[in-house]
Amino acid sequence: MRNNFFGGIAVAFLVSVGLVATTSLARAQAEKVSYPAMAPLDQYLIADENSEVALARSAAPASISDGAEVMVLGRKGYSTSVKGTNGFLCLVERSWGAATDEPEFWNPKVRSPICFNPPAARTFAPIFLMKTKLVLAGKSKAEIVQATASAFDRKELPALESGAMCYMLSKRQYLSDQGMSWHPHLMFFVSGDAAKSWGGNLPGSPVLAADDPEERATIFLVWVGKWSDGTPALTTEH
Repeated sequence: MRNNFFGGIAVAFLVSVGLVATTSLARAQAEKVSYPAMAPLDQYLIADENSEVALARSAAPASISDGAEVMVLGRKGYSTSVKGTNGFLCLVERSWGAATDEPEFWNPKVRSPICFNPPAARTFAPIFLMKTKLVLAGKSKAEIVQATASAFDRKELPALESGAMCYMLSKRQYLSDQGMSWHPHLMFFVSGDAAKSWGGNLPGSPVLAADDPEERATIFLVWVGKWSDGTPALTTEH
């Protein structure tokens, strides 16, 4: 999905879904660290549930995250720790949120706080939650891709709703080894390969885009100027 996308961008803008495309230097640097297999599960878990809830909520301003459902990762998958009232869903994604061909797919250090709006909570978050169950069941990357594709084909995963988006504004995000705390941004999800329809990645465009065939969507990223706590973010050239 997203995580290594951010790593390359920190060096020279990317979303290698990943997301967009990193420079050959960024790719070479990313591949210096090898994550050939899943680490012991304990390395992906956050021992204190309250700490994970707080980290998840840091993805969005308190005006949104205070009323959101919050899910935390356990040994059998994600479960609801806090019931929500506004339809938003906040959680901390782990490394398998990335596409299966990403070098950091198994990186146990990744912590990506994300807060989905109601359409995304209903129709995009289920992809990651399904991948999580497959990961915890010990499935290989190939089996994860096959099972996800089958779920799409059988309509076991819902069709992506219009207006699906999320917040990723946490100062404490660790998106990859190359982009530990990249930049506060919003992400928008659109079915199919739709980068051209938004002018994504064109010279001077503020919209970053990448086709994500494993999730059958295009992910658009738009930088914002402040972290979720209201403090300004440093500007970075694309």
